Amino acid sequence: MGLSPYFVYILSDGTGETASTMVRAALVQYGEKDIQIVRSKNIRTEDQIRSLMEDVFQRKGMVVYTMVSPHMRRVVFESASEKGIPVVDLMGPLLNAMDQFFDVENSEHEAGLLRAVDERYFKRIEAIEYTVRHDDGKTVNDLAQADIVLVGISRTSKTPLSIFLSHKGWKVANVPLVLNSPIPEELYKIDQRRIVGLTIDPDSLKRIRKRRLEKFGQDPGGEYATLDHIQKELDYSKEVFKKNRRWPVFNVTDRALEETAAEIIRVVASRLDIPYTDTL
Repeated sequence: MGLSPYFVYILSDGTGETASTMVRAALVQYGEKDIQIVRSKNIRTEDQIRSLMEDVFQRKGMVVYTMVSPHMRRVVFESASEKGIPVVDLMGPLLNAMDQFFDVENSEHEAGLLRAVDERYFKRIEAIEYTVRHDDGKTVNDLAQADIVLVGISRTSKTPLSIFLSHKGWKVANVPLVLNSPIPEELYKIDQRRIVGLTIDPDSLKRIRKRRLEKFGQDPGGEYATLDHIQKELDYSKEVFKKNRRWPVFNVTDRALEETAAEIIRVVASRLDIPYTDTL
């Protein structure tokens, strides 16, 4: 018969990833031993701790734990001590030292914050990637995944607004309205509450388009930047918006990007009956 395995229990009020990484790094030094790691995550109650300690005791194991709450750390330590179970607190000494360094008294740290931060980060990255793929009507196959769809003629701030909103976690697609060109059918197959129209004053749009043409060394006197052509495009967009009255329309003339974005978020959140917040 072989020797009984050694059990190392990892207790955490989060995912246990931090403790697991450190334990596995340390166990490299004991490669000849038969060691089994038991990870218990999202431990938030005293009953959970005491139940686990009984299991550890029966298996003659040891406990490595990461708890941000001083009270829960104390419960783990005392429960283990009562049964003679070896324990290692990975988080407590670090938090205590930081409390001292930052001059924080009687702190009660919040469990699960790192996971929440990670989730928000990856959600933002996903939103940015989606938004870049769906800029200026590049693809309309999965518009249903968008949180917000911006619709407007060229140079009505569709792309800047899309990127700004995506950095706040909103998946944004923007679809250009092109004179004498049909609107993608996919636009009518998605939740119409998510669609937002954009418009602008013709004189402002003329200046913006002219500057853009000059920036790229193109003729600023072409049709693209003439008031006559711009007015035709704006009239066309008005007709589109009139036929689709469920789309709120924002005039971006001389408005800060942040101001328009905040208003779009407020309106879309209200229409979808979700809590208004700056980020999704």
